[in-house]
Amino acid sequence: MKPKKKVAGFATSTLTSEGKERVRAESTERFEKLDALRGFAIVWMTVFHFCFDLNYFGYLNQNFYVDSFWTVQRACIVSLFLFCAGSGQAVAYMRGLSWERFFKRWREVAFGAVLVTVGSYIVYPNSFIYFGILHGIAVMLLILRLLAGRTLLLALAGVVLIALYWVAPVVHEANPQLQFLDGRLFNWIGFIGKKPITEDYVPLIPWLGVLFIGFVAGQWILKNRPQWFGGELRSNLRPLAVLGQWSLSYYLVHQPVLFGLVYLLKQVTG
Repeated sequence: MKPKKKVAGFATSTLTSEGKERVRAESTERFEKLDALRGFAIVWMTVFHFCFDLNYFGYLNQNFYVDSFWTVQRACIVSLFLFCAGSGQAVAYMRGLSWERFFKRWREVAFGAVLVTVGSYIVYPNSFIYFGILHGIAVMLLILRLLAGRTLLLALAGVVLIALYWVAPVVHEANPQLQFLDGRLFNWIGFIGKKPITEDYVPLIPWLGVLFIGFVAGQWILKNRPQWFGGELRSNLRPLAVLGQWSLSYYLVHQPVLFGLVYLLKQVTG
């Protein structure tokens, strides 16, 4: 069998047969370093949301929607989550994850997205979440799954999608007729001139690009530096790895708990 053609250091479809076999042989092994990275993102997100809740109840006086100290942190947290999600999909793809198992996990993410919409509507009826991180991941995972064998395409598309984020405002300014893309019917795409009023917003542009880059990077790491994901994990980082293995459950629970605790504090302290 002829080796797969490579372009710019990446196989045009996927890893070599040898790489596939190595990953499949480790199918029962957790890549704990990747889990720990996801766990770090969870801790960072928790601190961010705790500060957000303190601000909501008047214990802080910050603008989380405009102040770069907070907006940059949010962008970094979302990027880290999506990079890990993309790399996780690279592991699953190389292990030959079936569509059945894929949809089992996907349904959990989609159901979580529905819960977030319902819960946020109760608390923030004027700015509820209709396309946040879970909604975005649900759609992005489907797209990635369909394109998973086209590594070079994913790498190029990832760069283009991220670049479009910076291009969109310029195009909108020059073409006012595109204002319809700012509406809720189309703004999930992300090619917008004005951000919508919502508590969480993770559209395809640029975030699908980050997921693609995470997938491509994950494939490269699995082939060339598998020890970056697997191997021995320092004992003091193991709690992060455990947390990273329960990311979806933790995400769904943490904000109601934090919000409730700060609410009770407000009731006690006045």
